Amino acid sequence: MREPIKPGLPARIGLYSIGHPHYWTQFEGLRERLIAYGKFIERRVSQWGEVYNFGMVDTEAKAREAGEWFNRHNVDILLCHAATYAMSASHIAVPRICRRPVVVLNLQPAARMNYAETTTGEWLSQCVACCVPEIANAMTRSRIPFHVVNGLLGLDAPVWPSKADEVTYGHPDAVKAWRKIEEWVRAAGVVRTLRNGRMGVLGHTYPGMLDMYSDFTMITAQAGMHVEILEMCDLARLIPTVTQGEKDEKLAEVREFFVISEDSPADPLAKKPTAEQLDWSCTVAVALEKLVREHDLDALTYYYRGAPGNEYERIQEAFILGLSLLTGRGIPCSGEGDVKTGVAMKISDLLGVGGSYCEIVASDFEDQTVILGHDGPFHIAIAREKPILRGMGLYHGKWGSGVSVEARVRTGPVTTLGVTQTHDGRLKMIVKEGTATDGEILRIGNTMTPVKFDIGPVELMDEWFTLGPTHHFAMSVGHNASAFRKVAALLEWPFELVGAAAPR
Repeated sequence: MREPIKPGLPARIGLYSIGHPHYWTQFEGLRERLIAYGKFIERRVSQWGEVYNFGMVDTEAKAREAGEWFNRHNVDILLCHAATYAMSASHIAVPRICRRPVVVLNLQPAARMNYAETTTGEWLSQCVACCVPEIANAMTRSRIPFHVVNGLLGLDAPVWPSKADEVTYGHPDAVKAWRKIEEWVRAAGVVRTLRNGRMGVLGHTYPGMLDMYSDFTMITAQAGMHVEILEMCDLARLIPTVTQGEKDEKLAEVREFFVISEDSPADPLAKKPTAEQLDWSCTVAVALEKLVREHDLDALTYYYRGAPGNEYERIQEAFILGLSLLTGRGIPCSGEGDVKTGVAMKISDLLGVGGSYCEIVASDFEDQTVILGHDGPFHIAIAREKPILRGMGLYHGKWGSGVSVEARVRTGPVTTLGVTQTHDGRLKMIVKEGTATDGEILRIGNTMTPVKFDIGPVELMDEWFTLGPTHHFAMSVGHNASAFRKVAALLEWPFELVGAAAPR
């Protein structure tokens, strides 16, 4: 796919190391050594976000200074590097002043100390876990949200003379630790983007779907996204501005990313798209992209129902193609006015794992799979092969006819992410990991992917439905429950995992 229309924002990370000031006069070079470890962490984390490294915090006064400094830089998350033992009173002011979630990094430099030659000063450079229970106690009692990453520092080259081997880049406990750190940083970037993002609502929610009704103030308050309410006339106004050159360029894009179907062998409603249908779909696709740019949108949800045969109905007939193209370029588009699933799709897309609009299509009790999909739009960046465009004689359950997308998510690990609302008005994530199979799908112009879970369809639905989901959700590629859990933690949303527990 081409570059995103509106890339996500990088997280702003506040990093500080902690230590005990009495050690500095007792053990020459220890403070400088620990600061060097912090510089390594800064370099690694800079791959995924903007890092503001305050350096060593070893007194209450330094902690207050650091908290104010992080506030000035408007950081999204704090990384507390437990470099050696540190009294909790000497650094608790950092998160008390900068009210951001804290991730404590308990990263030992060496996998094993050189027991025969290690001095007290050398040991103190490895004594990083000692203060972490104290930190956990102090932050719990102070009601400061915190998380801990335990493992190895994972140096890729020595940063200080050491009696032990500190190059642990490939050690499994370093790899796992850094995977978690990356997830925290990327999750912080997701939250930053949401809090600066704009969700367009074009039209209204499909009438009668109570699970999808949303309070726009709730979306802004809990997800951070501004909700921009759009009318069909906002889009209709842009249709006449579409030039032939823009239309030709869009048609070339369509031919690059889609297969133009012949008539479906199974369904008389699914035909080869006509030249007129493709022309009109490309016209509307150009206008939709103009609408997104004009209103600086990060995501879009839509639905229109009006008098049969009017101008707006003709426009909405052509939505699926253009909105699939937008979804593949970082502007997730959810149908039927489902704002909450639009947020789920945006979270998935920002993590780089797709986020295609889905519901339960049916179950295959012979294969013990659940078929997931919808009548569009589709995230074409995670397609198994080129999606197929079919001309539809009608859109089931909706008004009009037009061009639809038939596609499936690529085979392999997948994760579903649903965003629902609880009875007390809180947004909540519902997540399940599975595997997309190469099983059969229907050829009726809809998106469909058979997915096998670690439990059968009956057990899956027994657990899933009791959690009060919406009937739509986003499908992503990869096993992403751990990353989604971190986004939920930073947003302070409840998180429900269907079935077996996922790693934290």
